[in-house]
Amino acid sequence: MCKLSFLKWYNPYTPCMCCITLSPSGIKTMPCLFFPVCVCVCVCVCVCVCVCVCVCVCVCVCVCVCVARPKEITVIDPAGNMYYNWLLVITIPVMYNWTLIIARASFEELQTDFLIYWFIIDCVSDVVYLADMVFRTRTGYLEQGLLVKDQKKLIDRYINSLQYKLDLISMIPTDIFYVYFGLNYPEIRLNKLFRINRMLEFFQRTETRTNFPNVLRISNLVMYIVIIIHWNACLYYSFSKAIGFGANKFVYPDTTDPEFGRLVRKYAYSMYWSTLTLTTIGETPPPVQNSEYFFVVTDFLVGVLIFATIVGNVGSMITNMNAARANFQARIDAIKQYMTFRKVTKDLEKRVIKWFDYLWTNKKAVDEREVLKFLPDKLRAEIAINVHLDTLKKVRIFADCEAGLLVELVLKLQPQVYSPGDYICKKGDIGREMYIIKEGKLAVVADDGIKQFVVLSDGSYFGEISILSIKGSRAGNRRTANIRSVGYSDLFCLSKDDLMEALSEYPDAKAMLEEKGRQILMKDNLLDLEVAAQGPDPKDMEEKVERMTATLESLQTRYARLLAEHEAGQSRLKRRVTRLEKKVVAPVQEVEELGVEMGTVATTE
Repeated sequence: MCKLSFLKWYNPYTPCMCCITLSPSGIKTMPCLFFPVCVCVCVCVCVCVCVCVCVCVCVCVCVCVCVARPKEITVIDPAGNMYYNWLLVITIPVMYNWTLIIARASFEELQTDFLIYWFIIDCVSDVVYLADMVFRTRTGYLEQGLLVKDQKKLIDRYINSLQYKLDLISMIPTDIFYVYFGLNYPEIRLNKLFRINRMLEFFQRTETRTNFPNVLRISNLVMYIVIIIHWNACLYYSFSKAIGFGANKFVYPDTTDPEFGRLVRKYAYSMYWSTLTLTTIGETPPPVQNSEYFFVVTDFLVGVLIFATIVGNVGSMITNMNAARANFQARIDAIKQYMTFRKVTKDLEKRVIKWFDYLWTNKKAVDEREVLKFLPDKLRAEIAINVHLDTLKKVRIFADCEAGLLVELVLKLQPQVYSPGDYICKKGDIGREMYIIKEGKLAVVADDGIKQFVVLSDGSYFGEISILSIKGSRAGNRRTANIRSVGYSDLFCLSKDDLMEALSEYPDAKAMLEEKGRQILMKDNLLDLEVAAQGPDPKDMEEKVERMTATLESLQTRYARLLAEHEAGQSRLKRRVTRLEKKVVAPVQEVEELGVEMGTVATTE
């Protein structure tokens, strides 16, 4: 009937399948109410078929051209923003098909009341699907670390992949079956669900880009739960329709009742039933027929398997979210137990607890070395440069140093946090470190700890002269002031050993730094010129000899270990060769003995 109606579209009084479906009485004399819709559907189906054919022809032509002549083209980097944005675009129609195709197939009012809009959205989603296939032929991939731009390789890789076959299945123009089945069967578009991997890829890449991955993971799990419940609700309503609405208490109530005849109530009731069943709460009317029992058992099994997995994942995610706090709390508990065991004063105990609270509140409880140890040296250096280089350049003696030395020093800066009232250094202490103030305020105080001479703030530094060990300095390498933290202060510390280790590779920079240090001391009248003019200090020479001796001993130890490993390896190889020789010689001897015996027998005969 429907085939004839489309062939005789010019006759408005010819009933089409739409009218027959919506009018069970089949009044043939009335005009076709859905005649414009039928024409639109025909046009849309024809357009989709034509577009599919054109795309297939274009792909074949591209393959032929690529076979004839390799060609480099502009490709999309799968790690770039353009690829990520396209994943967002393709995710929208995928989500639309996964949620609304089953809903339109189950709830007739949803399909019939918005028929024109559904067909328009379906056509748009199909166009996006087709564009995605073209987009895939332009998506590059890495080969030997380089982005492949050869058109033939890109197309061949896509065509030979499983995803290409799934994409072809999703692009089969099943809308043409509307001509045969009628417009109330949107389930013929279920092949569009094969693009779900694009949506999953979008969520995966978003998880790597976002700063809140745990929140995104939980949101995705909630979305999957809602989609599963949604599908089960639609299946429950369709199952009730197949048995008969109101046939018993298990199925959906009679739709002729105004209270249960509205679309919103139908969907809400089905979602309620689906939620109770899949979560195994089970406070629903018991099944009556055998088919209903099987349906409920299947639902319970699916609910137990799927929701147990999902709930387990949610628990793991919540545990991971609290892992940092749990580890930090374990450290606090260990310190508390130690202070209780050692009977530390209450005042000092409060200071320790406040210090831990400050670290956690201001997100400074992370060990930078522990976090960055998984990165390669190059990336770790770039992060350190990005974070600390500007701070290091503020130190005047490092202002004109070459970039390589600054990078070495940046990697050696160690963050330190001081509580209110803590002394960073005291007058007369031996200076083994220099400090740069990142955040906070430090006071230069008198020996009584009350009178303040000056307050140092962000960007200030001190102790740079003492770690250079400049000969002739009147203060030597001892501190000349008392410096105390006013509040909580974040400092960067550079030790003398780290500085000298870095300067060992930059002798010119070392000489320049020492000259700058002498100029600063001369300006402050803290340099003894007579001592500075003398030759090298014997103590310095002794220190150098000691360092060289320690280095030589370390090298000797390493050499001895390597030599022992080499000898052990040689011994193992010799034993293995001996075993192989025995295995080879034994059969040869047996053959020789057998030959001698045969010769003896022949001689005897």
